[in-house]
Amino acid sequence: MEGPRRFLNVVGNSKAIAVSAHFAGWTHILLDIDPTGSPDVVCDARDMKTLPPGAYDAVYCSHNLEHFFEHDVPKVLSGFLHVLNEDGFAEIRVPNLQQLMQVVVKNNLDVDAKLYDSPAGPVRVRDVIYGYAPQIAKSGVDFYAHKTGFSPASLVRALQAAGFSAFVPLKPRTLEIAIAAFRKPPTADVLAILEPSM
Repeated sequence: MEGPRRFLNVVGNSKAIAVSAHFAGWTHILLDIDPTGSPDVVCDARDMKTLPPGAYDAVYCSHNLEHFFEHDVPKVLSGFLHVLNEDGFAEIRVPNLQQLMQVVVKNNLDVDAKLYDSPAGPVRVRDVIYGYAPQIAKSGVDFYAHKTGFSPASLVRALQAAGFSAFVPLKPRTLEIAIAAFRKPPTADVLAILEPSM
């Protein structure tokens, strides 16, 4: 990649929320449907094909894809592909429902059991499945609720169906799937900036 790098933070809520360290020094463009976080682009992520094509080196979508119904996920992912340049990548982070189920069964956890503490507060089993209940209650809006979920394999299948063909697993956080998706095998300079889990 040459010249100033640009990434589109899709449904990121606010630029005050930390993004992956490898985006340090990049131009950060925030897209959100909610204008209260002062996004650079006010847009529904399902309508990203209305934006200029190939304008970004990366798309960053952290814990937002699960906020769309399953039937809308293909629209969002095809929008990612639309705004990315040829060598660009989409970094996607979502809750790992397969891992969550394994933890619940192994530890015989109730749906209200606390899994871990986050900066926002304690996270329960039901929060990973349905969305963080205190945020939903405080905001009074349902777009903070989770409407679908993913296993590592189901996320890759959805990305492949949208037109992505190469994938690099990234270092996940707690109960998370983290992946970089490309339309073609990534170049060495792109791989050098990522934090692969391998």
